[in-house]
Amino acid sequence: MDFKLSPEEEAFRDEVRAFLDENLPPDGERGPEFGAEWNRKVREKRWVGFSWPEEVGGGGGSLMEQVILKDEMAKRKAPSLGSCFMGLAWVGPSLIEYGTEAQKQRFVPDILDGKYQWCTGYSEPGSGSDLASLQCKCTRDGDEYVVNGQKIWTSIAMWSKWMILLVRTDTTGAAKHDGITCLLVEMDSPGLEVRPIKNMSGSSMFAEVFFTDVRVPVENRLGEEGQGWQVTISALAHERSGIAEFHGLMRNLDRLKDLAKRSMKNGRPASEDPGLRRRLVRAETKVEAMRLNGMRFLTKQLKGEKLSSETSINKLHRALLEIELGEIALEIQGSAAPLWQGAAPVADDGHWQRFALGWPEVVIGGGTPNIQKNIIAERILGLPKD
Repeated sequence: MDFKLSPEEEAFRDEVRAFLDENLPPDGERGPEFGAEWNRKVREKRWVGFSWPEEVGGGGGSLMEQVILKDEMAKRKAPSLGSCFMGLAWVGPSLIEYGTEAQKQRFVPDILDGKYQWCTGYSEPGSGSDLASLQCKCTRDGDEYVVNGQKIWTSIAMWSKWMILLVRTDTTGAAKHDGITCLLVEMDSPGLEVRPIKNMSGSSMFAEVFFTDVRVPVENRLGEEGQGWQVTISALAHERSGIAEFHGLMRNLDRLKDLAKRSMKNGRPASEDPGLRRRLVRAETKVEAMRLNGMRFLTKQLKGEKLSSETSINKLHRALLEIELGEIALEIQGSAAPLWQGAAPVADDGHWQRFALGWPEVVIGGGTPNIQKNIIAERILGLPKD
């Protein structure tokens, strides 16, 4: 891997740094109106959807420039580029690759402007991580599809205006991946019901979604009928190809180190405990390994090669690290670990307790650790399935 930037890339990095110097106040000095103003400014720069084609409103930037942009933003703890996460991560790239011109004109500008949220209708109660076994039924009735079934663990469904939905339009295919179709569905459609699911930390990020004779115009189909699996694989590849998780994990590690300095263990700062120091160093080593793996993936992309199963390595690393960091945070707090917010001994108003209980959203979402291990074993190491 060559870590050096070209003169053009160096100039772009300087441009990003200058923009941040001028427009990004310190974290503690960002008022209530800062978010809207920030989104307006980065949108004017065409940095939201920076690598998307200019003809759809993106920046037309190169992959390397996008990495530089996100890297510099993360280092300065800047807000995310755009406020529609699912739309930018999954829906937008899928629309660009598979959408009709009418669909691109209708949806892409709103995704870039962050006008509303999207959610993904993938998982089902009986499917687990085997997404291809979905059973949500869909039949065609003239110029409409009629959907019946259920989805579960749907992130931010209660706040979303649109859903990118996978349904089964044909049950006669030779493989279970056949007969799956992708639809774009309005969340206020008659017959569609959202029920939030409360998690261990008391919040509700996920929801169940029920479909009873929900009608969807055929013009809202993304890709061809039966092409839904290809559309989805493309979307998931966009999710797993980045190295953005590195900065988030490093920030959590830095906060853990600070917590250790402020906490006492056996009459001394917890940061002086040899066992805890070893755990923190091991965690930091794993995060650095993730970063270097991400650079390896980036090198492959820069050579024009597509990413495939190898991205499961970082997905597995991150899942295990999320759990480990939560356990370390509770260990640092000692007897205060089981307490909740509002109790006097609880550090950081219970942030770490919520963090330790909130791991399923990251660990299970996008494929469980066992699924990632199977992918690594079968597709990378070439081990037999039996």
